[in-house]
Amino acid sequence: MGFNCGIVGLPNVGKSTLFNALTQTAAAQAANYPFCTIEPNVGRVAVPDERLDVLATIAGSAKIIPTQLEFVDIAGLVAGASKGEGLGNQFLGHIREVDAIAHVLRCFEDDDITHVAGSVDPIRDMEIIETELMLADLDSLEKRLPAQQKKAKGGDKDAAAEAAVMEPVINALRDGKPARAVKLDAEDSLILKRMQLLTAKPVMFVCNVAESEAATGNKHTETVQKLAREQGATGVIISAAIEAEVAQLADPAEKQEFLETLGLKETGLVRVIASGYSLLDLVTFFTVGPKEAHAWTLHRGGKAPEAAGVIHTDFEKGFSRAETIAYVDYVACKGENGAKEAGKLRLEGKDYVTQDGDIFHFRFNV
Repeated sequence: MGFNCGIVGLPNVGKSTLFNALTQTAAAQAANYPFCTIEPNVGRVAVPDERLDVLATIAGSAKIIPTQLEFVDIAGLVAGASKGEGLGNQFLGHIREVDAIAHVLRCFEDDDITHVAGSVDPIRDMEIIETELMLADLDSLEKRLPAQQKKAKGGDKDAAAEAAVMEPVINALRDGKPARAVKLDAEDSLILKRMQLLTAKPVMFVCNVAESEAATGNKHTETVQKLAREQGATGVIISAAIEAEVAQLADPAEKQEFLETLGLKETGLVRVIASGYSLLDLVTFFTVGPKEAHAWTLHRGGKAPEAAGVIHTDFEKGFSRAETIAYVDYVACKGENGAKEAGKLRLEGKDYVTQDGDIFHFRFNV
């Protein structure tokens, strides 16, 4: 699994259309009225990676298995969601369960599609959603802080550490800043992550534009991109309408030709995945053999035993060594045997930090 990304936004901004296109399903009902999505729809898509095809060709792998990205289509939020408006509490609960947020913003004009606020203004829309998420986080922390402070006075070190993180976050939220804006060290960041705050999650702004503006963007996307840079978030320009059309094309050559006529080199899915990987700081490693070439995902900084655990928990428990070949060496040496002969296969231990593109064969004892 690559990562779990919740698609959020106001009603009628193109969330469900985008979800359907990205997952190539019609599981989510896309309709021109609010709350057409009541339960979160979940779809998994393969993560495109040209390296996997190259490795499979060299190894003569019978099967190719890419890593996956999970999208969760969460119903449209509205002002007052933190107080339960528009089934808000239910939807906010779904957001807590995802790793990152893809915030879809309407950046196109279309008189035939009603905007819940009456006009197109992506910054206003973003602020509506962000305010509701901040209010929900503030309410949660203000209820939890007194109990942690009481425990801390009684000598509970864990409660004291948690309270010390809560206090600056509460102050930030009261100032209208999300939890992710608070600067914390690595240890405190882990404490914050365990709190499952909505505004602590990394955010990707997805600018949904008209087909004619997918390659160039427009005045709305310029303001969103500027905001993303200021917030340390990422921004992606995509046309849900184009993605819906591309999803209907089975032939890869036909897809590429269609994209090129629109001035695009790749689908929006590829850009969303690249942005998501950057957002969550993920790396991809591979296992390769005659049976299959398989891509796996791990957070950057994860060590070899953690990578082994992604494949199977027993691999991590009994981890001994990782036979490791860098992708560039595997390709240059035309496979595992060539890499061994060239001295490019390394035996790495428990402290080895996984690098993007590593090809592993794990040794373990159960």
